Amino acid sequence: MEYDSYSPENTFELAKKLGQDATAGEVVCLIGDLGVGKTLFSQGFAKGLGVEEYVNSPTFTIVQEYEGNDDRRLKLYHFDVYRIEAPEEMEEVGFTDMIYGEGVSLIEWADMISDILPEHYIRVTIEKNLEKGFDYRKIEIVNV
Repeated sequence: MEYDSYSPENTFELAKKLGQDATAGEVVCLIGDLGVGKTLFSQGFAKGLGVEEYVNSPTFTIVQEYEGNDDRRLKLYHFDVYRIEAPEEMEEVGFTDMIYGEGVSLIEWADMISDILPEHYIRVTIEKNLEKGFDYRKIEIVNV
């Protein structure tokens, strides 16, 4: 599915809806250049899971864990793999246990670890198009 977002609020609400619909064991992979709104998307997604804490990219810690406060009480494993040098580094933070666990995994810069992603995941690609406006984002969501 492809969506046009004309504001940060649109992007947040789309991500929130995806979070509300998320199920245990789901892996969501965010792909896009610097500054396209991956962290904003992550914040909306977390809100949809019922996470009340402030969500920021775990750039230097690789993963941050949150617990949703809605009826599902799903854990969110929020990864930012921008700074890893090799996919093997992901095992040091328990990547396999988390993505095959009972929580929901959200991975920023997922294309950098494509070799170790599970067979099935949701790929969210976010792109700017300045001809359509500074805040415009094309968001494509695909089940892989």
